[in-house]
Amino acid sequence: MLAGMASGALFLASAADAQDAGPADPPYFASIEVVPGSAARADRVRGIVFDDANRNGVLNAGERGLPGVKVSNGREVVKTGADGGYALPVRSDMSVFVIQPSGWRVPTDKRFVPQFAYEHKPAGSPKALRFGGLPPTGPLPKAINFPLAPSAVKDDFNCAVLGDVQVYSGDEIGYARDTIVRELKDRRGAKPACVFALGDLVGDDLGLIPRLAEVLGAAAVPQWWVQGNHDYDSDADRDADASDSWRHLYGPATYAFEVGQVLFIALDNVVYPCGKDDNREGTRPFCVEYPQKSYSGRFTDDQMAFIANLVKATDPARLIVLGHHIPLVGFDNAKEWAHQTDNAPELYALLKGRRALDLSGHSHTLENLAPGESYGGWKAAVGVDTIPFRHLVAGAVAGSWWGGDYDVAGIPMSLQGDGSPRGYVDMQVRGVDYTLDYRATGHLEDKGMWLSVSTPDFRSWAKTLLAWREADREKRGSVPPLSVQDLPDEKLLTPVDLAGGSWITANVWMGDSATDVRVSIDGAAPVAMTHTQQARGEDSRSGPDFADPFALERQLTVARTAIQSESGVVENQGYIQGRQTRFPPAPPQPQGSVADHNSHLWTLRLAEGIAPGVHNATVTATRPQGGTVRETLVFEVRPERPARTFRWDKWNAFKDGPRIAE
Repeated sequence: MLAGMASGALFLASAADAQDAGPADPPYFASIEVVPGSAARADRVRGIVFDDANRNGVLNAGERGLPGVKVSNGREVVKTGADGGYALPVRSDMSVFVIQPSGWRVPTDKRFVPQFAYEHKPAGSPKALRFGGLPPTGPLPKAINFPLAPSAVKDDFNCAVLGDVQVYSGDEIGYARDTIVRELKDRRGAKPACVFALGDLVGDDLGLIPRLAEVLGAAAVPQWWVQGNHDYDSDADRDADASDSWRHLYGPATYAFEVGQVLFIALDNVVYPCGKDDNREGTRPFCVEYPQKSYSGRFTDDQMAFIANLVKATDPARLIVLGHHIPLVGFDNAKEWAHQTDNAPELYALLKGRRALDLSGHSHTLENLAPGESYGGWKAAVGVDTIPFRHLVAGAVAGSWWGGDYDVAGIPMSLQGDGSPRGYVDMQVRGVDYTLDYRATGHLEDKGMWLSVSTPDFRSWAKTLLAWREADREKRGSVPPLSVQDLPDEKLLTPVDLAGGSWITANVWMGDSATDVRVSIDGAAPVAMTHTQQARGEDSRSGPDFADPFALERQLTVARTAIQSESGVVENQGYIQGRQTRFPPAPPQPQGSVADHNSHLWTLRLAEGIAPGVHNATVTATRPQGGTVRETLVFEVRPERPARTFRWDKWNAFKDGPRIAE
């Protein structure tokens, strides 16, 4: 696979590779050591990074300091001396943290949240905040010592990459527990060496963070979190204070850690509230014109300095993995300036010549963007023509915000805006090479696509419902014009369907422009399917002709809206999702996001003369940076469409008659 650079080495993973990722570390529960007393100098923070031989988090006699370990204040980066000591400039509001070095690990608390940082904000949050903010930390202590222990994780490991978990309520934490935690505990092969969660862990209620951390910690994997736009203090008046509750309840909003030969950099690129600095080029007027506070995607000057200093202090041979919430650029929001990162070109310049991979969340879509790809809107929004290394928008653990109908496990199906299921990305690292495979929650581990057929009837049905969905709610009425029950079986085709244009669709969840998708019908030689997007600067193609029928059929009729009872409990009637208090019982409705556009859809038009009968279409998708996936679609061709329901006319034409005595 391409490990970030266009000239990277090919690396194809197999199930055996996943099982050979190496041993996991046993638990190491401890805290950093904050030495009481006054700092020797008010302008310097000092301490020692040490080998915590007895695993108690305290620098005891006989324990040695570790040289060459990177420590930062969120801007400057220094390396420890021969005795493990470090000294950093003091900033008035900062996180002081050790950067976990390769071959070592920081301790965690019993929720497996890494303990590697000290928050310094002497007066605390400048005003009372809804979720507590950051209490006053007072003057700097005499020393801040960081314990480390040797790690059994070497250069080959897996990391579970989580897009938006985004739980808004206690019920939704239960959904996360019964999906992602179970998936991580039951997965085959080696336990991941890390969980890297890319923001929007919660949905505005930061008071859910402690319980969510404990629930995710049941997977017994160190969980490194990134802050998202639903994780900040929305009642803060400055971006400098908007992460205060996060810092108190979880930890730093900007930091880094190493595993094997990989440097992971976690960055909060959500500026909230955004203001004049974000509109300095006149490109983001919503930051100054909106009456309400709004956010923008940007790395602050301190973050850019941190990245520059960190990259300079890092071995050029290492793979650098960036993790942040808002994409640098994306397909789904290619023309939405607030949902892309303003200074992405400056970041590319800092990483020029380095092996790099970019990970983000935010859009609740899967977007695997290969080096050299481009979409319309990027240039105007953020000044980017083509991307220099792979960008992955990692989908969402929550899928489409825990929406849609319930599946067999009692969890909302929640198909995402590109039609992909909820799940997580399995990043398999071997040295500085990696593969990326999507693990769909509740499905077989090697499943990687949806297959369906787009027919004239489907496209007419979808056009009608999509138009109704966009119409004024006050004028359109409460009952949709059509439902999924008005749609004929799309895998049963007649000559009329074939003449009107019917094609097989393959929604390859992790597909990119370098993915080869071929279909063999009834054992014939495979033929290439057509990618609906070429990623060569074109706009997003949208509408029924570019839709995934499998997903739209499930997204445009959600029957969960109609559930009600006579229990008398108002909250139990109708539909509750996210921050809404309650949707009253209503006829089945379309869900909020629908797969009417997609960066990873392939099609093959079926020939008009295909013979009547049952046919097998086997689709194989080969990706250069991940596993090959294969699946078979069984479809029928009939002279005319048979009756859909039980044929009572045939049944009632005859009587069973009386029982004949034996």
